[in-house]
Amino acid sequence: MSGNIELLGDTLAAAQAEGRAALIAYLPAGFPTVDGGIEAIKAVIDGGADVVEVGLPHSDPVLDGPVIQTADDIALRGGVKIADVMRTVREAHAATGKPILVMTYWNPIDRYGVERFTAELAEAGGAGCILPDLPVQESALWREHAEKHGLATVFVVAPSSKDERLAQITAAGSGFVYAASLMGVTGTRATVSSQAQGLVERTRATRADLPVCVGLGVSNATQAAEVAGFADGVIVGSAFVKAMLDAPDDAAGLEAVRALAGDLAKGVRRQA
Repeated sequence: MSGNIELLGDTLAAAQAEGRAALIAYLPAGFPTVDGGIEAIKAVIDGGADVVEVGLPHSDPVLDGPVIQTADDIALRGGVKIADVMRTVREAHAATGKPILVMTYWNPIDRYGVERFTAELAEAGGAGCILPDLPVQESALWREHAEKHGLATVFVVAPSSKDERLAQITAAGSGFVYAASLMGVTGTRATVSSQAQGLVERTRATRADLPVCVGLGVSNATQAAEVAGFADGVIVGSAFVKAMLDAPDDAAGLEAVRALAGDLAKGVRRQA
């Protein structure tokens, strides 16, 4: 069975055709539980998210701030495994028809087996993987299997990335490029990095047909509108996780993320 890389491309193109950025939500699998995490994905899509990234919880998430680390800890204490991540992708995609990607560090895939991981992700209806710590020069094995199974390979670029490096990454990547708008870890920020627009422009200059989506720091509609003015997609993670952590119970958490997605969906259509 082939994965949903084409659905991802069509979804991003449809947003562009509407003259807006796509809204991409990030939620960890297994948070607050596996079932609860699936319900949260349905809620953000119901609220207006176009694409969802499912995080594979990691005990040492070097790129994630305290909010996502807290959620990962809850998921890991609950015993979340790769099988639960695949189930999350399968059920979320089946229920919504939207593109669902997995965001994971390389080590769990390496241990699980690249062929096994890509085959199972495609079979679950996944659209691809975001691999923040996989160097492009070490990605050939992954890309071979991802391509075979119809999965996107999304690399992460940062303001520190040199133009030559950006060209290597965009040549090897598919689906979209994840532009990290701030150096450092994820989390909601009061203002979106001024470096983000320059990074998007530099990345686009290396390959015009690959969408560039910006993450790290967006938490409200005003910021979403600002980023939507120059990026193809706006990625929001910590703000959704924080809304769930701050809620008095799971039902309130679902309402909170649905409302936040609705607010952000208005933002990506507004453009500052």
